[in-house]
Amino acid sequence: MRIGILLFEDVEELDAVGPWEVFGMWERLWPGEIELLSLAPAPGPVRAAKGLTFHADHGLADAGRLDVLLHPGGQGTRPLVTDEQHLEWVRDQRAQVPLMTSVCTGALVYAAAGLLKNRPATTHWGAIDRLGELDPTIEIRKDARFVDDGDMVTSAGVSAGIDMALHLVARLSTTERAREIRRFMQYDPEPPV
Repeated sequence: MRIGILLFEDVEELDAVGPWEVFGMWERLWPGEIELLSLAPAPGPVRAAKGLTFHADHGLADAGRLDVLLHPGGQGTRPLVTDEQHLEWVRDQRAQVPLMTSVCTGALVYAAAGLLKNRPATTHWGAIDRLGELDPTIEIRKDARFVDDGDMVTSAGVSAGIDMALHLVARLSTTERAREIRRFMQYDPEPPV
């Protein structure tokens, strides 16, 4: 199973790195079950929202077939919701990729591409109104950490991407596998403050 995490200029760091940690641990602890890859418009450095620079291993054209695509959010999604070339790429992925997922405002891009029409979805609380503006047919679940609608899974902001990724491990493998990964990460969803 090939899982791709999209990177783009001004991507929110934890939107990408939180799920990367979950899936990366899965790949490392149980070799051969999945292949995790990073992709961007072109391979190479990608500067994130708070200044961290990622390195995308693949460009969009050479990433190959994916089983799961994760579209993070962040300030970089603002221009992407009107970027017809990017929206067309997202639509093309929808036709090929069995499971499309998003973290935070990645859902805005999916909405702009028409992928959330008449579907339940969520996003960061600060972007809920914008999600409804982009597509009024979306059944917005503003209090959900993530929404699993079969072939489309959206999550709320930033740290909710970790919850969604653990859910996906349980869904794509086993609940026990997800619990083992959560334990290795020492991820405790109870807020410390």
